Amino acid sequence: MSVREEFDAWAADGRDRGMEERHWHTAKHVLARMPVEPGETVLDLGTGSGYALRALADTKGIGRGYGLDGSPEMARNAREYSREADPATDLGGETGAASATDFGFVVGDFGHLPFADDSVDHAFTMEAFYYSADPHETLREVARVLRPGGTFHCAVNYYEENVHSHAWQGNISVEMTRWDAEQYREAFREAGLAIATQDNVPDREVEIPPAGEFPTENWESREAMVERYRTYGTLLTVGVAR
Repeated sequence: MSVREEFDAWAADGRDRGMEERHWHTAKHVLARMPVEPGETVLDLGTGSGYALRALADTKGIGRGYGLDGSPEMARNAREYSREADPATDLGGETGAASATDFGFVVGDFGHLPFADDSVDHAFTMEAFYYSADPHETLREVARVLRPGGTFHCAVNYYEENVHSHAWQGNISVEMTRWDAEQYREAFREAGLAIATQDNVPDREVEIPPAGEFPTENWESREAMVERYRTYGTLLTVGVAR
């Protein structure tokens, strides 16, 4: 099954909102760290429900937010959610305006970004990068569209060190790339993105029961659950365009 087919199905049954709720635990901390200035342009790869761009509009006053997704249904939902969040929004066709921020939700491929060279100030992706058919090509494309000094904040839960994520591939028909932290750094550098930082953003909102309540339906031990959410959390790699 293709990315489009898989995530069209997710959008149709409301799982985009479920992803937003789960990802928000760590995504909000990543977004807060982005050095975005008012009026700047931000690209969100794998935008899903579009929540990240709406958050950046509310907290940092971005001037333009592009949300790209491989699923037409995800992009359609993102437009509708943005309109619901701000009734003044007019998202006729692919683009529109919500208050002082213009949103554009488009359908596209990570390996062929429909944006001009040096046209984006910052890029963000949460739990989507590993769906790229060619992650190296995606990084080259991100480096191409970023303006010099622009940042790419790439956040993933599915990665080699997080052993608790390894079984996830069995739950989805789309092939995923599972890199370790060093592979992310190497690939960023090869694409022309200098590494600004790489660290783990813990999920401190998932409630972890007392040790006496284990094993649970999903966890053999409390130690394993603590490791998954508090230690591994989300791997964040930040690259800067040269």
